[in-house]
Amino acid sequence: MDKPEPGLHFKLMALTFKIRDLFMPRKDILAEVGIRPGFCVLDYGCGSGSYITAASELVGRSGKIYALDIHPLAIESVQRIATNARLTNVETIQSDCKTGLSDDSIDVVLLYDMFHKLSDPDSVLEELHRVLKPDGILSFSDHHLSEEEIMSGVTDKGLFKPSGKSRKTYSFSIV
Repeated sequence: MDKPEPGLHFKLMALTFKIRDLFMPRKDILAEVGIRPGFCVLDYGCGSGSYITAASELVGRSGKIYALDIHPLAIESVQRIATNARLTNVETIQSDCKTGLSDDSIDVVLLYDMFHKLSDPDSVLEELHRVLKPDGILSFSDHHLSEEEIMSGVTDKGLFKPSGKSRKTYSFSIV
């Protein structure tokens, strides 16, 4: 399906994100989502792991963070973050689409800044629909797309409907 970015590109992207995160902490974006202790969160397309620490703190010891990415360097980066910060509630998944998670097992999916890169977005949305709990939230952001492209891209297949818009994110629920 999709192919990982070349190693140098990934490393430059990760450096850019570290600088960005100093000025715009990811915890501020996650505050919009409503993540609570005990939640299971899937960071789909986790990249270098910008959201992992903040999400792990929000779900607490009783919650779980699944970090999925196609790129082996992304998986290594998240594992390093989890090890260094002693985050015992983080698990990585290397995949280009399928999560391997149970049906209706996830409270929140973070789908941030990667939808525009997907070669088969419908398959990804079907997988996210499958793993989200009936009252789960798909939290979406992609600054490469207009609001109209976001709405049509996520809702056209009838799997999700809009449920809210915040400063930085859109929320969708299962239809």
